[in-house]
Amino acid sequence: MNDKIFKFEGKLKKLIVPIGSGLASDKITVDGLPVGFMYREEPSFETDSGWRFFSGTESQDYVDNPDNLLIFDVNTIANFDEAIIPYLHMKIGTELERKSDNTFCLVK
Repeated sequence: MNDKIFKFEGKLKKLIVPIGSGLASDKITVDGLPVGFMYREEPSFETDSGWRFFSGTESQDYVDNPDNLLIFDVNTIANFDEAIIPYLHMKIGTELERKSDNTFCLVK
């Protein structure tokens, strides 16, 4: 049982068509920071979209600790940060970082 308390307090809205799950940092889902860096890799399991979401403030030690990451339906992450939605169709290998205008640009 996960005893983390997530900051999202509203009712989840269906913002996207289902694409599966993705990995997100507690910096987003617990601390409430926006997604600052996201990338898509080969899925690790059947319902995995391959998307990985980070605030961009995580240290390597933080990311290396599995207690700081959790798998969510990508729609849940979109409810935390709707700015990710226009990019979710992008292919495996995509890396994006947030710009000051709250859009994302390709890193790779």
